[in-house]
Amino acid sequence: MIVLGIETTCDETSCSIVKNGSEILSNAITSQIDLHAEYGGVVPELSCRRHVDVLIPVLKQCLAEANLSMDKIDLIAVAYGPGLIGALLIGVTAAKTLSLALNRPFIGVNHVEAHLYAALMSEKTPPEFPCLGIVLSGGHTTIVLMHDIGRYSLIGETIDDAIGEAFDKVGKQLGLHYPGGPQIEALAHKGDKHRFPFKPGKVKEKPFHFSFSGLKTAVLYTINGQNSQMVEPLPLTEQNMQDISASFQHAALTDVVDKVIVAAKKYHCKTLVFGGGVTNNQELRKLVAEKAPSLQALWPPFGLSLDNAAMIAGLGYHCFLKKGCGDSLELNALTRIAF
Repeated sequence: MIVLGIETTCDETSCSIVKNGSEILSNAITSQIDLHAEYGGVVPELSCRRHVDVLIPVLKQCLAEANLSMDKIDLIAVAYGPGLIGALLIGVTAAKTLSLALNRPFIGVNHVEAHLYAALMSEKTPPEFPCLGIVLSGGHTTIVLMHDIGRYSLIGETIDDAIGEAFDKVGKQLGLHYPGGPQIEALAHKGDKHRFPFKPGKVKEKPFHFSFSGLKTAVLYTINGQNSQMVEPLPLTEQNMQDISASFQHAALTDVVDKVIVAAKKYHCKTLVFGGGVTNNQELRKLVAEKAPSLQALWPPFGLSLDNAAMIAGLGYHCFLKKGCGDSLELNALTRIAF
């Protein structure tokens, strides 16, 4: 089955062609980092306009790379949420239009589920279920119990900032360009992670939930000073920036890894399935290897960790087989989708 995937949930426009859920024939991605960098974050209106401008060229690019024509497509899969509503509508409308024009079924895919599937696409044999799924990105911080592909139970999620969002906001406080996450990781490599006693928030009676807002604020007070305690602002010297980055990163990542280990033990999971752009962080991978050597950790390849259409097409294949048919044209884009 040849599946065309479409991804427009936020600030990447992507089209991909995947065969039988795993063989990637093409995966064209256009990023919008250049567009949003001067604002320090994604501007939804600008994001939507860029999707409109580039979606057709990206579609043509993915077809050319796969050396296929549209009449060879068997199924159209599209991310219908979660994400920015305007951006989602562009992708969903394109998928519906192609479905009508080609007389091919289309199916909506949960973008967050697809991030988890990205780590499974290159695995020749599926993992032993149940697995623990961990999505760490700019918009999501979620832990789920994976009963099978397409069947999940929510265990924990952030109640405020996503971890990637917290990295970017701390980067902005340090005067770094957007996105700040990779730059913080680079600075942290040279810093003292124990210099500043940053601590992530705890969510009462929900041990697997996350809260990074307070951690982000602690960094802000460290930089700007705490007048109530007569603490002066901290000069943003290179060493101070490195130590702040290291201390912040250590606190945030340790919180994630510690909760993941406890959850894996509680739910008898032998395999951890990671997804999302933050999984590119090498310190995160190092912590998982050091703290959970007995657990199998599956990571998405670099090209599939950020938003992309290959994971949408791959998961769409399985969704279609399980459902036995495509979705109705009445399917709506959704900013939030509960597990």
